[in-house]
Amino acid sequence: MKQVFVHLILLAGLCISFGCRGQHKFRIPVWGDWQVWGDEGNGMYANPVLPGDFSDIDCIRVGDDYYGVSSTFQFSPGFVILHSKDLVNWQILGHVVDDLNNVSADLNWDRMNKYGRGIWAGAIRYHDHKFWVYFCDPDKGYFMSTATNPEGPWEPPHQVLAAKGWDDGCPFWDDNGDGYFIGTHFSDGYKIHLFRMTKDGRSLITSSDKVIYQARGSEANKLYKINGIYYHFFSEVRAGGRAVMMERSKNIWGPYEGPKQLSYAQKQFHEPNQGAIIQAVNGNWYFLTHHGTGGDWAGRVLSLLPVNLRSGWPILGSPDEDTIGRMVWQGKMPVKNSKIVLPLTNDEFNESKLNPAWEWNYQPRSDKWSLTQRLGWLRLHSFRPLESGNFFKAGNTLTQRVYRTRKNVVTIKMDIQSLSAGQWAGMAHFGYPNYAAIGVVSDTTGKHLLFKNNEVSIKGIQLTGKDLWLKSTWSLDGRNQFYYSLDGHNFSPFGAVYQLKWGAYRGDRIAIFNYNEQADAGYVDIDYFHYEYSK
Repeated sequence: MKQVFVHLILLAGLCISFGCRGQHKFRIPVWGDWQVWGDEGNGMYANPVLPGDFSDIDCIRVGDDYYGVSSTFQFSPGFVILHSKDLVNWQILGHVVDDLNNVSADLNWDRMNKYGRGIWAGAIRYHDHKFWVYFCDPDKGYFMSTATNPEGPWEPPHQVLAAKGWDDGCPFWDDNGDGYFIGTHFSDGYKIHLFRMTKDGRSLITSSDKVIYQARGSEANKLYKINGIYYHFFSEVRAGGRAVMMERSKNIWGPYEGPKQLSYAQKQFHEPNQGAIIQAVNGNWYFLTHHGTGGDWAGRVLSLLPVNLRSGWPILGSPDEDTIGRMVWQGKMPVKNSKIVLPLTNDEFNESKLNPAWEWNYQPRSDKWSLTQRLGWLRLHSFRPLESGNFFKAGNTLTQRVYRTRKNVVTIKMDIQSLSAGQWAGMAHFGYPNYAAIGVVSDTTGKHLLFKNNEVSIKGIQLTGKDLWLKSTWSLDGRNQFYYSLDGHNFSPFGAVYQLKWGAYRGDRIAIFNYNEQADAGYVDIDYFHYEYSK
């Protein structure tokens, strides 16, 4: 395995930017009210480094590049791959799982019954000149895939363990090439199990199974070997909330010393608790983490914390007198003079594939959408939802994450001339089981503007033209207002203000949708999707 770590002793005496008292004035914002985030362009960065829903993050360094993975639940393609040159500026590189049916048939458009399930947390590693990812489906077990290049193509996911009730697994290859796997059996009291793996990494040797830890909610597992010592990283629920923990041993099977608490739960900062410890190119060590408390409409955003050594333990954030870490909000960039890079959101639909920010709500019906039937446009064909009137049972809904920044504006242009009776198409925000949408509906009286907020509907003007522009705006408070335009220049608000919501372990998503309550008929063409957000 190409290790991203060298000797832990390098951490001794290390003072990492904002980890040192008196070096910078710490900025402690009210949660969600971050006027700046990520790379500040002056050699400093501010947390969060990515204010969007990238839950269950894991990360490695290979050479001068950093690669992250994040859970995607029922969205397709699944298990997102991120890339950075400095741990602060991140781009979406691609996904591992093109067809969710290779994980579970319940994730297909004709079932759509696994909100909050699907692809959960996993890990990425580099071993034997390949990238390896492992992830879990809580109802199906553990899966793995490999690729020579992180952009893909990735091999179809292979089932490593077919069992229900497992999560948060991570592979580990020792210096001699022996493979191991650690994971939590959450349905059996959150016992953490260690297995040997077969040499090809495609199966667990179940006869080697050993429970090495158990506590309330113990999961978020990672295994590291640093300077000859095995470190088991995890989190558990303590009196103050979910906290990051670690135990260590000279033998991978134990006995393990600890556990040692590495940071406080910090519920006021939404519990930074699951992620990866990485040594940067500059020799400093960092903790890339999501903020794991649910309920935030933006989802589980990412922050980067310094790592400081205390008595041989890597403390996450700024250590206090009890050698337990606290959240920090600003620091020096891990790489000097790096370029500010933002996740791509816009799509002109001029390419042969969608940009990597897109994910469908469940595996889409492949014959019902196209980028080639009208060049430069996305065509969405309508078909009936699995349940009449149920937005969450309508296939081919195309989505992106939203970001929590000072200003967010999404605009789409639609050609609505080919709608059929019963068709309803437009733009939506959703966090299961809540949504709000604006669009055009075709009924017996013609085409009309329509706004829906769950079961509340407001019918608007009749639409007689060919084109319709829709817009959504929101700010740090997550209060969304929809607009429409008949000429692409003059926009009018329509519908009530909608508070973006968290649902099914995910933050709010913005979506383009299209379905027909009466028949598999009609289509809508989308010329572009523009999403501008503040830096």
